[in-house]
Amino acid sequence: MMKRIAQNSLRVASAVRSIQGRSCVNLASMREENPIMFCMQCEQTNSGRGCDRIGMCGKRPKVAVLQDVAIHICKGISLYAHAARQLDEVKGADNEIDQFVGELMFATMTNVNNDSDRFHDFIKKAVDIREKAKNLYESLGGQKNAFPNTPATWDIDVSDADAIFEMGEDDAGVLARAEGVDEDTFSLIELITYGAKGMAAYNHHAAVQGFEDPSVYAGLHEVMAATCDPNASVETLLPVALKVGEVNLTVMKLLETAHISSYGTPVPKDVPTNPVEGKCILVSGHDIRDTANILKATEGTGINVYTHGELLPAHGYPELQKFEHFKGHFGGAWQKQRTDFNNFPGPIVMTTNCLIEPKPSYKKRMFTRTVVGWPGIKHIDGEDYSEVIKMAKECDGFSPAGVAAFPAGKMTTGFGADTIISKADAVVGAIKSGAIKNFYVIGGCDGRESTRSYFTNLATSTPDDSVILTLGCGKFRFNQHPFGEVADTGIPRMLDVGQCNDAYGAVRVALALKDALGAGSVNDLPIHFGVSWFEQKAVAVLLTLLHLDIKNIHLGPKLPAFLTPNLVNFLVENYGITPCLDGHADAAKMAQMKTNHLEKAASA
Repeated sequence: MMKRIAQNSLRVASAVRSIQGRSCVNLASMREENPIMFCMQCEQTNSGRGCDRIGMCGKRPKVAVLQDVAIHICKGISLYAHAARQLDEVKGADNEIDQFVGELMFATMTNVNNDSDRFHDFIKKAVDIREKAKNLYESLGGQKNAFPNTPATWDIDVSDADAIFEMGEDDAGVLARAEGVDEDTFSLIELITYGAKGMAAYNHHAAVQGFEDPSVYAGLHEVMAATCDPNASVETLLPVALKVGEVNLTVMKLLETAHISSYGTPVPKDVPTNPVEGKCILVSGHDIRDTANILKATEGTGINVYTHGELLPAHGYPELQKFEHFKGHFGGAWQKQRTDFNNFPGPIVMTTNCLIEPKPSYKKRMFTRTVVGWPGIKHIDGEDYSEVIKMAKECDGFSPAGVAAFPAGKMTTGFGADTIISKADAVVGAIKSGAIKNFYVIGGCDGRESTRSYFTNLATSTPDDSVILTLGCGKFRFNQHPFGEVADTGIPRMLDVGQCNDAYGAVRVALALKDALGAGSVNDLPIHFGVSWFEQKAVAVLLTLLHLDIKNIHLGPKLPAFLTPNLVNFLVENYGITPCLDGHADAAKMAQMKTNHLEKAASA
């Protein structure tokens, strides 16, 4: 065993040297190739450098440019909005401006909206909102004609989508904006922008439930404005990247409060994965509020409701458990939706990301909500689900034969931070007795790559005297594995903390353990992080972990194409970011690390 650990340590050291010296996407070279589009914001970028013909997510070139234009104008809005707040923190704030920027940034995330007509409408409104922000700034005494040669004063004809495409490609696209900018500086600009998108998405989930914090919008405008500074450098932008993590921490706390206040503190629940006979609706995405509203709208109709993807944790909320027709969870993670949705005999409501190009076999049964969109899919404005209910009644639903096609099964969820912390005495007791020696936080985004089996191997190779905290759709890689309980404790070895935003809950648990065991920091405890990233929400979560100075995170399955070798060096040297190599060996290696505080606690 020790020989294998030593060999793996050498492999990790070699891999770290490799990623330190690796080449990120060469933007100058890409510019010479004159691609018809360019996007590098997510993990599944083509050939690890960027999508240049069509997005791996299905994004078309026109949509890619329209999204770049939308973000460019958002940055202009933020320049005015941030400056207005600096003149008057109260009068310089405007809720319409704030919410619009957040919503539009959310819409540009991976697998959210690929509808060019919707983006044309977004952009037309964005120009009006930018003018409103400009007028607000100037009404408070701001300088006339401020921010020349920036997105705040960028002039674009928004009357015609084709004209937006042509001008946007020349001025707002990644390759155009990178020209003449130091590559490390530009890499940080993109890191901040993508992290801010994820933060905006989480904030939207809280805002639709009526939970908002002015400091979040102030922080969003501040970081977006910072990316427009003509004198920006690595030195000035590194603190801004950590600021994204700081603000996102506030957002995740706000979202947790919103969910608990509205639907109760999550409690453990075994959720059936096999359907029952009857008419049905499938709810996918992340939005707990939409799930609750659909349950209310279908009560007494004879229609059963199922969750999909990251909505599995919805079953842990007591207020939602009261609905008898909330029957279970159908399918797995987002990337399997083309199979899952095809096999579901009723309408499907996509509340947030992650939406991928639908098959014709079920496209007409799909509905989108809020900022989500795809050409040809019916969009629901407001909260009237009558068309969904009508379609559910018209569809076949699950027949006895259909039900028989799915074997009985279950997934357990509902181990929110408060639930775990309420059992702190039992957990600390198990630590002091030596029954628990390690904790693993394993989760994040799932995806198509076979290399994501690393997280399956990591989880299933953890020792029996350890506990796994999992969150996000990455859990579907292993959440039906029979982990059992820690011996003689009754404590499950795998605890589903919730959705990807519930990384905040995992951090709360880690901090509670730190305090209970008298450790100086979380890094002094045998709490090991295996984080799977895919899109911009995961970027925001990573920046939050870095803001909290969490070190030695295993990040994968591969590193972002937008990070330069110098920035990777910084993350490796300052935070111990480690690549995902061999999950089996890494689980054993982690188990041998940082045991001093548990040994001290065990001997106390």
